[in-house]
Amino acid sequence: MICASCPVRRPCLDYAIRIREPHGIWGGLNELERKQVIAQRAG
Repeated sequence: MICASCPVRRPCLDYAIRIREPHGIWGGLNELERKQVIAQRAG
């Protein structure tokens, strides 16, 4: 996976989560995985 070695993987993921990007792979996570992260952060 190309994201595994990307130097901006974390900022990319943080951005996608912040704007709630509904499409594609961001920071190595797909839409469903990002929704799970958002749910976990919400508590």
